[in-house]
Amino acid sequence: MNEHTVSNTQKGSARFVVIAIASLLAPLLTACQFAGPGGNDKLHRQFDRHVQKVELEPPTQVSWFEAGPKDARPVIYVHGTPGSASAWTDYLTNPINNLHAIAFDRPGFGISTPNRAYPSLKDQAAVIDALIQSQPSDLKPILVGHSLGGPIVARYAADHPDRVGGIVLVAGSLDPGLERVRPIQRVGCVPPFVWMLPSQLRNANRELIPLEPELEDLETVLGRIQCPIVIIHGTKDSLVPYANVPFMEQKFASNPSVRLITIDGANHFIPWTHEPVIRAAISQLTDEINTQP
Repeated sequence: MNEHTVSNTQKGSARFVVIAIASLLAPLLTACQFAGPGGNDKLHRQFDRHVQKVELEPPTQVSWFEAGPKDARPVIYVHGTPGSASAWTDYLTNPINNLHAIAFDRPGFGISTPNRAYPSLKDQAAVIDALIQSQPSDLKPILVGHSLGGPIVARYAADHPDRVGGIVLVAGSLDPGLERVRPIQRVGCVPPFVWMLPSQLRNANRELIPLEPELEDLETVLGRIQCPIVIIHGTKDSLVPYANVPFMEQKFASNPSVRLITIDGANHFIPWTHEPVIRAAISQLTDEINTQP
């Protein structure tokens, strides 16, 4: 066997390993997000793209789309990992009545910059704060988070309880005791494999590996959330198990308004498979907030 043959064999083996890692990582990383219908291109054709600077390190530019009356109560949709604002395309193209719908690309996804992961839930919450502060309405927003978006909106509501009207946790991954890092995920973070993964998978992996300690820190402040909370979860969610629900109910026990919507037999992708349920929950939460003194 000559040197050229050995080189080609090594390259072929490395390529096989990379493909194997990517194929094994993909189902793990989609645990927190499915792209959903449509895409950012579709949103861009229908809506103006907005960009907001966020004072983080490194400097961040967050991209978002919005629909509905700007003077109405904002409802901010937060996607999981990987993903983008496109996850909420149908919620923007057909916004809930009397709400100002906003969906953004989290840092490291879509076209928000920088193109790197932000594992800190506090940093992710800072992006939400920048969006809220940029809105003309002084009405407290409703925050809707799917999967990893769930702990992100919970972090914001815990850190800024006076700035949130209510939160909706859709298949939210909040229980640190249920987080597991697979060995293949760590392999996907080291060269040369990390260089060969698509940026969406690379950033998602870098968010998920440190998630357990982030959730442990979040657990200590969940009792601060006193705004109305809606928990929506499917009983057949194999990616973010329904076992998260008892954890949330326990941690929110001191909250005067917590409502659980269990969707029997539903999987992780309920923002799209059960969109009417999500919409109805947001509308009902809006009515509750509007009747508060």
